[in-house]
Amino acid sequence: MKSIISTFITITLLCLSGQVAANPNNQRPNFLLVVADDLGWTDIGSFGSEIKTPNIDTLAEEGVKFTDFYVSVSCSPTRSMLLTGTDNHIAGLGTMSELLTDELRTKPGYEGHLNGRVVTLAEVLREGGYHTYMAGKWHLGEEPEHFPSARGFEKSFSMLYGGASYWKDMSGVLAVTQEVAKYVQGHEVLESLPDDFYATRNYTDTLMDMIRSNRGDEKPFFAYLAYTAVHDPIHVPEPWLSLYKGQYDGGFAELKRKRAESSKRIGVFPANAIPAELHPAAESWESLSSEEKAFNAKAMEVYAGMVTNMDYHIGRIINFLKDIGEYENTVIIFFSDNGSNPLRNQDYSPGVTGVKYLSQFDNSTANLGGPTSHYAYGAGWGSASSGPLNYFKMTPGEGGIRSPLIIVGPGVKGQRQTDAFAYITDIMPTMLELANLKHPSKYQGREVESMRGRSISKVLTASQTEIYSKDEAIGAEMGGGKWLRKGDYKAVQVPAPYGPNEWQLFNISTDPGETNNLAKEYPEKLEDLENAWNTYAKEVGVVRVEASIMPPAQ
Repeated sequence: MKSIISTFITITLLCLSGQVAANPNNQRPNFLLVVADDLGWTDIGSFGSEIKTPNIDTLAEEGVKFTDFYVSVSCSPTRSMLLTGTDNHIAGLGTMSELLTDELRTKPGYEGHLNGRVVTLAEVLREGGYHTYMAGKWHLGEEPEHFPSARGFEKSFSMLYGGASYWKDMSGVLAVTQEVAKYVQGHEVLESLPDDFYATRNYTDTLMDMIRSNRGDEKPFFAYLAYTAVHDPIHVPEPWLSLYKGQYDGGFAELKRKRAESSKRIGVFPANAIPAELHPAAESWESLSSEEKAFNAKAMEVYAGMVTNMDYHIGRIINFLKDIGEYENTVIIFFSDNGSNPLRNQDYSPGVTGVKYLSQFDNSTANLGGPTSHYAYGAGWGSASSGPLNYFKMTPGEGGIRSPLIIVGPGVKGQRQTDAFAYITDIMPTMLELANLKHPSKYQGREVESMRGRSISKVLTASQTEIYSKDEAIGAEMGGGKWLRKGDYKAVQVPAPYGPNEWQLFNISTDPGETNNLAKEYPEKLEDLENAWNTYAKEVGVVRVEASIMPPAQ
């Protein structure tokens, strides 16, 4: 009895001091999984941004902030690994469905949707006694048998494509194939959206309604809030549209420099490391006319407003959880599916059909961000959003695959930052461990692949500092972009046109900006990592293809 009382007092004191979050009545925790879309590594305040994100920053202060967390280079491969705990080539998204060729479609792991070889996080949690809810972007299959409702989500409201208008018009991002976005509620395909629809707000409202619908039955919930924010087209209502007026008149390089300095100051980027310079794909700010500068500055103002708007709605759902008495028993996980976007809107739909499709929108400076605009902000701001990191989305450079990760909740020893390397495949095993559930070897009569990731729970409790040993190799591929991490070293091949399309070697612990290629200095080290990548590629079934970072011409 004395031992029990002593343990209780110790835990209570730790909870009061903010070192570890309480778990009321030792309940299984709820989960709120919040995924941003195309958010740059330094786009939130707690990672060095000037953009106002007070609610996300509070989560970072209360929880554990991961500074070395990797995702895929693009949307659907990351989401496939998130929801299965295994590699995207095993789960069916060896590449995005938009990039599939006739040859690739015949290969295992390139189905373009979550396949039958895997069981999803929602399926396991639902069978384990959880309510499973989803609102937002799916991008993991467009047919009824691939809807969220068919892969474990009890209630769902989803946009199935990679990107779409934030307003009721349902405009897509790809001419011909995705001119009209596809939305589903449960099993039903929606023909229209409410007149007052704004994606970030409506996804948040819908998820809160789902949680509210089953209150009182004592079952825990898994709520997946998959924002399309801040994926283009850049759209945001007032007052966020005007919130950052005049703040980006200094241009791309100035913002990237300021972000790098800030990330060093707050300690998410090493003080002695060299930050990456603005990517060459960015236009020189000085070469732009005054009208072009005004237009580009407005684009970043809109984007920044979208980030703050998303943070506002995250604050709403946090307050909702507090109001219903579930906040203290909810593990909240926040990250982005990939880095900032370097593309312009015409890059998605090149050629005559693309020009015709985009001509219906008004992308004048005064109209940018409104319902009749349709714009993506390009490589200049994409590089700046990466701050001290090199590259951006669609590349395996640090700016493309390193994401801010924040975890807070019961059992988490908070108020900490960790530089432990973690990977997107680690999220599912972590959540299953916290839910006291096992990953099945069979699901609904079929054998399913095991998870390749591992639980990071011991890092969350501060009982260990690393997830992977220095000798373990973690690799990835998408669209011809390749990387492999082994301890502090990273071998990476960034495809053209953004990179040299050859293997490079970096010490990521001292050079996360990837400014000093060590390939010639340590050829044996690079060879070792290349061989490890080849082993990985064989294990998961990578099909060697020509590097491709954009959808095929329509």
